Amino acid sequence: MSALTEWRVPPAHQPRPGDYGFDLDHVLSSVVGLHSIIPPDAFSAETLGTERAGNGVVIDDGLVLTIGYLITEADSVWLHRADGRVIEGHVLGFDFMTGFGLVQALGRLDLDPVPLGSSATTRIGDSVVVGGAGGRTRSVASQIVAKQEFAGYWEYLLDEAVFTNPAHPNWGGTGLINTNGELIGIGSLQLERERESSSDHVNMIVPIDLLKPIMDDLRRFGRVNKPARPWLGMFSTEIDNRVVVIGVSGKGPAARAELKTGDVILAVKGEKVRGLASFYRKLWALGSAGVDVPLTVHHQGVTFDVTVASTDRSRLLKTPPLH
Repeated sequence: MSALTEWRVPPAHQPRPGDYGFDLDHVLSSVVGLHSIIPPDAFSAETLGTERAGNGVVIDDGLVLTIGYLITEADSVWLHRADGRVIEGHVLGFDFMTGFGLVQALGRLDLDPVPLGSSATTRIGDSVVVGGAGGRTRSVASQIVAKQEFAGYWEYLLDEAVFTNPAHPNWGGTGLINTNGELIGIGSLQLERERESSSDHVNMIVPIDLLKPIMDDLRRFGRVNKPARPWLGMFSTEIDNRVVVIGVSGKGPAARAELKTGDVILAVKGEKVRGLASFYRKLWALGSAGVDVPLTVHHQGVTFDVTVASTDRSRLLKTPPLH
């Protein structure tokens, strides 16, 4: 697992204990490394790979919160303490709507939980730490630079995500920690942003407040206990407020409906879409997974209507093995 241990954040970007009113080293010790193995025939293996590594944060007795793509369809998960100890974990569940994933350690982690704070009370300009496995040398002293809507190409939407800069280079599953030593989010992505004729990188963080309403369901059922959203298996991007298909999942509904890369989605059930967020909201407003989705599509000068039979994406995934 050299990927978890052989790198360092540049010293200028590392957090310094004297800058915070809590025991920085103690809190960061509860950020663990996470390594998962996924079967080659898993649905997500083609896009996310069969071996994934990142971070997770201890939030209860042996309970680790991470980002869901690290553990989706994993048949083995390993949790790495900063002192080199490795403990096997079990995937409890993950939530497609938020992106959170939960892992239960199958042995003693002997790490204190990081208390959950409030992401809603954070403000642009707040000082934060983006904590990675391995302590200060693998964590970033950062600031909140934006709180805004985020639409992902994989049929994902947050009404308000948190964005931080400088960005953590190993962002997946990192813990966003406020000045009280509380966990206020989990790292999901690194994105490039344009700023004053130049570009830099930010981390997109899933706010911790989204976990609180679904925590019990994830622990008990492995998913949120309500009807799933309709899923099309389509990867899209936004160009000049237009939704353009950049790929389709080979086993998904969009592929069966013969949607193709380059298609432009003009409308859902006759209602015009103006960007990814608009598209997703109109799609999900049609009902739960399984609902027919009437689309108006433009491709190479031709506009046509097509109906896509949506599905629940979790039905295509392998379930975690029992331990």
